Amino acid sequence: MKNALLRWFVLALAVWVAAVIVPGIHYDHGQSILIAALVLGILNTFMKPVLRILSLPFIFVTLGFFLLVINAILLLLTAWLVPGFHVAGFWAAVFGSLVISIVSMVLGNSGQHRNIYVERTQTLYSTPRRAPPAGKGPVIDV
Repeated sequence: MKNALLRWFVLALAVWVAAVIVPGIHYDHGQSILIAALVLGILNTFMKPVLRILSLPFIFVTLGFFLLVINAILLLLTAWLVPGFHVAGFWAAVFGSLVISIVSMVLGNSGQHRNIYVERTQTLYSTPRRAPPAGKGPVIDV
């Protein structure tokens, strides 16, 4: 629960930064930013994977730049759903989604590093390799 609240707060901060930086994004109240971040998080969770699968050929052809269009569409949909949160047009949504992505990427890490540990085990059919005795290994003549 704490992790979800932290991600929501980071997304709300990213939406606020986008509203401050991008000229075409406006909000009426601070509550509009919080609700817009909640709606945008829900849309990113449920609709973004579906849109990515449906637009996979466009993503390949444009070398991933079509993902900005998907993010812009979701930001426009958020502005349509949330009263008090306004996005002026498509290009404002593109630049706003770019700012939101960058701020979320920078702040979303929060210094947490996940360590991956790999343990080698011997399987049933493998035999351990032993080094040959000194002087009895393969010789490479140069």
